[in-house]
Amino acid sequence: MADMQQAVINVRNLKVEFPGRRGTVTALSDVSLSIRPGEILGVVGESGAGKSMTGLAIQGLLERPGRIAGGEVWLGERRIDTLKDREMEKIRGREIGAIFQDPLTSLNPLFTVGAQLTETIRQHLPLGRAETRARAIQLLRDVGIPSPDERFDQYPHQFSGGMRQRVVIALALAASPKLIIADEPTTALDVSIQAQIISLLRRLCKEKQTAVMLVTHDMGVIAEAADRVAVLYAGRLIEIGPVEQVLHSPRHPYTQGLMASIPSLGARVHKLNQIDGAMPRLNAIPPGCAFNPRCRQAGPRCLRERPELIAAGDGASACWLNAGGTA
Repeated sequence: MADMQQAVINVRNLKVEFPGRRGTVTALSDVSLSIRPGEILGVVGESGAGKSMTGLAIQGLLERPGRIAGGEVWLGERRIDTLKDREMEKIRGREIGAIFQDPLTSLNPLFTVGAQLTETIRQHLPLGRAETRARAIQLLRDVGIPSPDERFDQYPHQFSGGMRQRVVIALALAASPKLIIADEPTTALDVSIQAQIISLLRRLCKEKQTAVMLVTHDMGVIAEAADRVAVLYAGRLIEIGPVEQVLHSPRHPYTQGLMASIPSLGARVHKLNQIDGAMPRLNAIPPGCAFNPRCRQAGPRCLRERPELIAAGDGASACWLNAGGTA
């Protein structure tokens, strides 16, 4: 993992809980990750694994009664998980930008895209009216919107899905944030537009040295966009490392199952590979390794003891099979 002083964002042993009448549910448990300037960290896993929850916790957007019950979140050298709501409002948009899955829910249909961009810029940057408009038009140009001067005065419904997503990316970049959390930014787009958005994110990330947390369930998107990848399962980080290492030589049985379930274009098979069973409910996570009911390699130790992340090369995985002994 990146050094804390070098990282734009550093999450350490994050724990998120939801208290309820029938007890407390732990949605995230001991999650640690960091992202350097200009780096894209892909966060993958099944629905309910905790991907979006991690992004919400970093931004201070957990819905009550959800709460951060343990760990720390550092933005540069500043700890932000202990800040009050008003202080976090100043950070969101200015230092942490967000890109969501459906651009229609991120854009107000009653205002032009130019009005929405200028409002965001004025809220976070001390610029005059002419400078604000010029910056908004330049942002539209940067994200590949043709004829940005004309498009500035148009409404979201006058843009295609891919163009609306570009506008959302421009909004996220409006105040030159240090970190962008992109939550399934390409899921609602067709394949050709997906490729364009991925290419755009990579280019902007490198040019502006912005750190990006890319939340997705699509391993193809991870392979194309990410520098490193973190795999979550049942609210736990089970593997993290460089994208080539994790995708081509996965060490955790769950990651191996994810990769094996991707069909090969040139192979003829009668049955696709799948991971047996389903991810446990958060109020019914088994003792030991949370993946043990679905793991064909699970041993007695996996049923008793929860494995910690074990370093391997430039990455780490939470599996007793990688501890030099037996499961």
